[in-house]
Amino acid sequence: MNASFNPAIRQSFPIAGMTCASCVRRVELAVAKAPGVVAASVNLATEAAEVTFDPAAKVDAAGVIAAIKGAGYEVPVETSEVGIEGMTCASCVRRVELAIAAVPGVLKASVNLATERATIETLAGAAPRAAIDAAIRKAGYEPRRGDAGATAGTDSRKEAHDREMSHLRRDLAIAAVLTLPIFVLEMGSHAIPALHRWLAMTIGQQPLYLAFFVMATLVQFGPGLRFYRKGVPALARLAPDMNSLVVLGSTAAWAYSVVAVFAPGVLPSGTANVYFEASAVIITLILLGRLLEAKAKGRTSEAIKRLMGLQAKSARVERGGEFVDVALEDVAAGDVIQVRPGDKVPVDGVVLSGSSFVDEAMISGEPIPVVKSEGAEVIGGTINKTGSFTYRATKVGADTLLAQIIRMVETAQGSKLPIQALVDKVTAWFVPAVMVAAALTFLVWLALGPEPAVAFALVNAVAVLIIACPCAMGLATPTSIMVGTGRAAELGVLFRNGEALQSLKSTQVVALDKTGTLTAGKPVMTDLEVAEGFGRDQVLSLVAAVETRSEHPVAAAIVAAAKAEGLALDEVGGFEAIPGFGVNAVVGGHRIAVGADRHLARLGIDVQAFAEAAARMGEMAKTPLYAAIDGRLAAIIAVSDPIKPTTPQAIRVLHEMGLKVAMITGDNRRTAQAIAARLGIDEVVAEVLPDGKVAAIKRLREGGRAVAFVGDGINDAPALAEADVGIAIGTGTDVAIESADVVLMSGDLLGVSNAIALSKATIANIRQNLFWAFAYNASLIPVAAGVLYPISGTLLSPMLAAGAMALSSVFVLGNAMRLKRFKAPVREVASMTAPVLAAAGSETTP
Repeated sequence: MNASFNPAIRQSFPIAGMTCASCVRRVELAVAKAPGVVAASVNLATEAAEVTFDPAAKVDAAGVIAAIKGAGYEVPVETSEVGIEGMTCASCVRRVELAIAAVPGVLKASVNLATERATIETLAGAAPRAAIDAAIRKAGYEPRRGDAGATAGTDSRKEAHDREMSHLRRDLAIAAVLTLPIFVLEMGSHAIPALHRWLAMTIGQQPLYLAFFVMATLVQFGPGLRFYRKGVPALARLAPDMNSLVVLGSTAAWAYSVVAVFAPGVLPSGTANVYFEASAVIITLILLGRLLEAKAKGRTSEAIKRLMGLQAKSARVERGGEFVDVALEDVAAGDVIQVRPGDKVPVDGVVLSGSSFVDEAMISGEPIPVVKSEGAEVIGGTINKTGSFTYRATKVGADTLLAQIIRMVETAQGSKLPIQALVDKVTAWFVPAVMVAAALTFLVWLALGPEPAVAFALVNAVAVLIIACPCAMGLATPTSIMVGTGRAAELGVLFRNGEALQSLKSTQVVALDKTGTLTAGKPVMTDLEVAEGFGRDQVLSLVAAVETRSEHPVAAAIVAAAKAEGLALDEVGGFEAIPGFGVNAVVGGHRIAVGADRHLARLGIDVQAFAEAAARMGEMAKTPLYAAIDGRLAAIIAVSDPIKPTTPQAIRVLHEMGLKVAMITGDNRRTAQAIAARLGIDEVVAEVLPDGKVAAIKRLREGGRAVAFVGDGINDAPALAEADVGIAIGTGTDVAIESADVVLMSGDLLGVSNAIALSKATIANIRQNLFWAFAYNASLIPVAAGVLYPISGTLLSPMLAAGAMALSSVFVLGNAMRLKRFKAPVREVASMTAPVLAAAGSETTP
C-alpha cells in the first residue's frame, strides 16, 4: 500500500444471471471496455460489479449497463416515484431533474410539474431514498412524504433473493415430481429383472418410453428453460458459460433419446438406447445445487442484515413545538430528537438537555453504559438505558457511524483478493476447454470405444460437460470473504478492503503509535517545575490559556489541571500550532511558547537548566514539555498518559504469534524507551514527525518484512497509508480511519491479534476451497471422459456427474460457513463479543 490517494470514482452495479466463475470473467472483460472505466471487479457471491471510473471522464453508467447486457446478463433496475413540493415553473423541473440525476446509482429522472412528482430509475439498491431526498433539498425543494421511495439496497436485494429462492423451489419441485418416476422405473428395471418383466408385460416398452418422453420434455423445457434462456444466447455470442454446458449436456441426452424412441432406424444397430432419466436427473440435481447455493449465499450476508437490524426504525422529532414519531429517513441534520428510556438512539448527534446512561457496546465493546449529558456525543444504533434526553442530529442517513460501518463491511465483502487472479486466469479459458474436451471425448469413444460406440461416446461426452461446470471455482473466494469479514465485524474488526484481509496474514512486524494506541490517549499533568523568577500559578495559567486552542490530548491535560486548581484563563491571540514541535501564542501581553525541547531550540532557548528533571521524568515514562515566556525558559511540565489495561497482554500475544513489535512515536526518546522497556517492545523509533513515521515504516520494511502499522491520530494517517496494512483504532480520528485498511472498533490492541488470526483463517479457508474446486475438476474430468474404463471398467454416468457437480459447490459454501464459528485467540477485557453485531442480539429495554 502506498501513501497516494486514488481520486477515482467508484460505483457498484448489481448483476443478475451470473452462475459461475466464467460469468465473472466475461462481465469484467466487457465492463473494462466501457467508456471511462479504469477497472472492474465482479463478485459472484454479492452479484455485483465494483466499477472504477476515470475522474477526468464522465461517469457513464449507461455504457457499463450496456456492456453488462451485451455480455448476456441483466442489471436490476428499480423505478420509484417521489413527490416534490415548491416547484413553480419549467426551470424548477430541470433543476430537480439534474439534481436527482447526479445522485450515484440514478440512471434517469423525469419530473412532472403538473403532478409534482418525479419518476426515477435507479440501479437496484444503489440510490437510497435518503440520498435522493438530500439532492432535492440541496436544489431548493422539499420531498413530500408518504410517496413510495427507492427501496433500500439491502431490502431490494433480499426481495430479489427471496424471489429467486421461490422460483427455484417451484422449479425443483416440478422437476423432482416428473423425474422421480422416470428414474425409479428406468433404473429399477435395470436393477430388478422382475420389475423389468412386469413393466414389459403390463405397459410395454414403447408406451413406457412415450411416458418418459412426455415427463422428460416437461422437465427439459419447463424447469430447465432457465438454462436455455442464458445458455443459448451465450453460445450464440461464442462465450459459453455454465448454463451452456448444462444445455449442451442435457439436450444431447434428451435429443438422442427422442431419436431412439421416434426414429430408431437412423441410429446404428444396437445403439437406440434412451437416456431420458439422465437428461431429467441432470436438470433436477443442478436445480437442487442452485437452491442449496442460494440458501448458503443468503447466509453469507447475515452480517449486513444484523448490522441493518441495529438501526432504529423511527425517531421522536420536534415538529411545531412538540415531539412526534417520524420515520428514520425523515430525520434531517439539525433536527431536535427526544430519546426515552429503552429507546435506540436514531442518528448521531450532540446532547442538548437531560442526561442518561447509554449502552455503546456495539461500538466500543465496553459493557458498562456511558453517561451522556449536555454536550456529549451520541451514536445512532446505541441503546438508551435509564434516563431521557434531547439532542440535535448532526449526522443522518449515510453519514452516521453505523452507516459507515455497514458500508465498510459491504465494501470488504465485495472486494476481490489478489489470490482470485489465478481463478480469473483459469476460468477465462475453462468452459471453452471443457467443450473441446467433451468433443474429443465423443470422437475418441466413437472411433475406439466398444459397441454401441455412439451410446458410449454420447454418455461420456455429456458427463464431461456436466461435471466440469466451474461453479465451485467462482464461489471459492467470495463466499469465504463474505463470511470471514462478517465474523470479523462481530469481533469488532472491520476490514475496509479485501487486499488487507489477504496481506495481513503475512505481517512480520507490528508497528504501534504510542498515544491513544498503547496508552489511553487521555494524559494527566503530573509535574510542573518553574524556573527562578516565575510563579507556579502564573505559568500554569498562561500555558493553560494557550493550550485551550489546541486539540492535542496533552493540551487537554494541562487545561484540566489549571481548571481543577481554579485558575483564570485569559484570552489568547496570535495562536500558531507547529505540528511535531509545539505552539506559540500571545496571552495577557506575554509571548508564550509551549512544546518539546526541539521547539524551544528552534526559538533559540536553552533548556539545559531542566536536564536533570527531564531525565527523571523520562525514566518514569512521563513526557516532558517546556514553556517559555517572553523568550525566557519558564517551566518544565510533565504529562503522563496511562497505558491501557490490555496493552501488556496484547504485546505478549503478538510475541507469541511470532511477530516483532515496534513503537513509532513523536514523543521524547527517554519516555518512549521507558514505556518500551515496561511492555517488552522490540524496537523503538522516537521523536519523529509525521513524515518521519513514514520513513520509519520504510526502514522496518527492509529485508522484505511486511509491516502493519496501528495508529489513531491525524498525524498517523501518512504512516497508515504507507504500511503494508494500516490498522486504525476506531476511537481515533476520522482521517486515521479513512487512511486505514482495518479498523478496530473497540480501541483495544487485542483486536490486532484477532484480526491477524482471522486473516490467516480466512485465507486458509479460501485455499481449501480453491484446492477442492481445482482438484475436483482436474481429477473428475478425466474420469468422466472414461480414462478408467480400460483399467477397471469404470464410467461416470451423467446423473452422478450432475450430483457431484452440485455437491462441489455445496461443499465450498459449507466450508466457507465454518468461518462463522471462528474463535478469537484472545478475548478483550471489555467483552469484545459485544461490538457491532452482537449488540443486535442483545437489545433489551431496562
